[in-house]
Amino acid sequence: MKLPSLDSSTFSQLLGVVSDITLIMSAQGVVEDVSVGRDSLTALGCQAWIGRNWLDTVTVESRIKIQEMLQSRGAPEGMRWRHVNHATSLGNEVALQYVVLPLAGDKLLAMGRDLESLAELQRRLVETQQSMERDYLRLRHIEARYRVLFDTSAEAVLMVDANSQRVLEANIGAQALLKDAGKRLVGRDVRECFAPESQGEVQSLLRMALATGRIEMCAAQVTGLPAAWTVSATVFRQEGGAQFLVRLVSREVGAETRHDPRDASVLSEAMSQFPDGWMLTDAAGLVKSVNEEGMALLGLTASSQVVGQSLERWLLRGAVDWGVLNTSLRQQLPVRNFATEVRTLSGMTLPVEISAVSLARPEPLYAFFVRDMDRRLQGGASVSQSQINPFADLSQLVGRRPIKDIVGETVDTIERMCIEAALELTHNNRASAAEMLGLSRQSLYVKLRRFGMVAEVETDAN
Repeated sequence: MKLPSLDSSTFSQLLGVVSDITLIMSAQGVVEDVSVGRDSLTALGCQAWIGRNWLDTVTVESRIKIQEMLQSRGAPEGMRWRHVNHATSLGNEVALQYVVLPLAGDKLLAMGRDLESLAELQRRLVETQQSMERDYLRLRHIEARYRVLFDTSAEAVLMVDANSQRVLEANIGAQALLKDAGKRLVGRDVRECFAPESQGEVQSLLRMALATGRIEMCAAQVTGLPAAWTVSATVFRQEGGAQFLVRLVSREVGAETRHDPRDASVLSEAMSQFPDGWMLTDAAGLVKSVNEEGMALLGLTASSQVVGQSLERWLLRGAVDWGVLNTSLRQQLPVRNFATEVRTLSGMTLPVEISAVSLARPEPLYAFFVRDMDRRLQGGASVSQSQINPFADLSQLVGRRPIKDIVGETVDTIERMCIEAALELTHNNRASAAEMLGLSRQSLYVKLRRFGMVAEVETDAN
């Protein structure tokens, strides 16, 4: 291709487009002029190269490449881009790509391209590849755990496609229970695993589970087996489609483990006559049941006055106390000796101590045991004088230290004990602890720092 001769201005514009840095050098490689077209290359200090040998501006491993480009002097077989690294004053390196062209007057032209953007892309590619490998390995571990749990489950478990209602997977228990010499279990319509009179019930079960998204259960007869079975279905989504997790449990096994109704009657009678208050609530705190002592504690005459209402209403600190109790119970942690106050129907307040447990039922329930602390203190009136007056030992300090110092240390001790108790009751939830103590969060943080408790709380929280 024949190109017209270019004036110096046009030639300079062309160099600025095709290269990020341009060097004019003598035949021996001494830099005579430098032009930089990208601000990111200013860290190289390129203007200081003028008068220096190009060979002295690069790192040790790049010197051989510079020598080869200078010796080729623009020969066609030597005109190829070479990767070169320059050292900066900051101690790092900048990667450039050069090609050398001969000029009139025994001069050389070196054009360079900044490779930092390409290097960044390469780094991101490597990081993405490593992340994909870690995710793939994590998924393989999850799948291995799922397979072990699936195959070792004592129950018969089926994975069923929600659209076709065909069995996708079956564990060893399901294959042993539903095996058919003429058909494979995987790929069969799940309804064919049940007796004809139960297929309609199973169909309704799957439709209900798909519509509600909850665990649904029914009784069904398995083909070829005399005993009745409890079938439960749970819907979940995978790979863009809905699937069912179907479990089969023998109703005879459930009958063997079922408690005698007389035991439930005895337990109910025992709780109704329990000497401390007892309440049963759902996860939202709505009271389901209460015993006689619980009603007497709140000044009630009938259980209808509290059943269906929120337990939070009867707690003096309301949402604060309920938040602490609910947080522990939702985490399946028992609550022991939680000190608070309740408000009776007449508006009086009573100090109480609450213990509670979470019951594993089809729907979570909370059982609360409420003890009247006034009655407990009256029953323990024979305690020692040191217990009644825990600060009796302070009298020994009188005369040895000023009263101002004694009072100040006592106040600090009490404040620290109260803060520690609040943090323990709220499981290190500082917002709830501050509200329980009647402090702002900022005031609580100030006291935590003053008592040197910040590191302790953060360590416990971690």
